[in-house]
Amino acid sequence: MTQTLYIIAAVVALLALTSIWLFLRWRANAPKPKLADPDRPRLEPRKPDIMLASAADFSAKPASVPLPAASNQPRIAPANGPADDLRRIKGLGPKLAALLADLGVTRFDQIAAWNDADIAEVDAHLGQFAGRITRDAWVEQAQYLARGDDAGFAARFGAL
Repeated sequence: MTQTLYIIAAVVALLALTSIWLFLRWRANAPKPKLADPDRPRLEPRKPDIMLASAADFSAKPASVPLPAASNQPRIAPANGPADDLRRIKGLGPKLAALLADLGVTRFDQIAAWNDADIAEVDAHLGQFAGRITRDAWVEQAQYLARGDDAGFAARFGAL
């Protein structure tokens, strides 16, 4: 019985060594990837098209660049009093509330006083949220909330 075990172990070892030898031989004969083609012409690096400026180019000339506007912010009436929770307006989430705060809008009465020109001016600063002011009727909602008419707001727009 022990002789049978020795023979089986020898056959398994012989098979393992043969498998390793075949694998290594296959790897040695496998085509190697070419890193660079020696027959391919090499491209010269492109030289930048830079012209050096002379001192005459920097002579004192009047500036033709327009001056930036005093402010890129919309003209919004300043807030009088503590800030309201603008997120109570339906369709106005935390990102829009932060964006409006950056524009200086922090109260319901500010939004309630907007006309079409004000809406267009603020809407231009809302980026991906453009059109939400009219689509979600912010001005009408803000009018109810500025008056403190929670019952009227709930009847018209649903519960807060």
